[in-house]
Amino acid sequence: MGREYKLIREQWVPQSIEAAFAFFSRPENLQAITPGWLDFRIVSVDAELRTGSIIKYRLRWHGVPLSWTTEITEWDPPHAFVDTQISGPYALWRHEHRLTPENQGTRIRDQVTYALPFGVLGHITHQLFVRRDVESIFDFRQRRLKELLGE
Repeated sequence: MGREYKLIREQWVPQSIEAAFAFFSRPENLQAITPGWLDFRIVSVDAELRTGSIIKYRLRWHGVPLSWTTEITEWDPPHAFVDTQISGPYALWRHEHRLTPENQGTRIRDQVTYALPFGVLGHITHQLFVRRDVESIFDFRQRRLKELLGE
């Protein structure tokens, strides 16, 4: 596996922790907070998320079609959950979602730990494209969460 990278984003929303967690526990909302340029589609998912739930997606990255499968590896309503890539474009993808009550709202913290395959080539690809794209995806996500959940 190549070098590990980490992205951390936090934001506050004026929703109770229960309401914020309910939003994230509905898989269809993932598409609503993902930028259109990824042409992101959920292919299959359990009706209700829980530890062990498998989510299959299709997307396009710079025009290249990709399949991606993640598993909910931790599920702790309404405080946290973790999705981990089973198969897809990364050598490692682990996305921790943490929610904490704060000032009559909820602090949402995303921490993504990821690595690319292909050693040095993966590192170069990260420097040229992937880091910027991952940051752009989470910038979009923050804007959409602000629109959908308020701020």
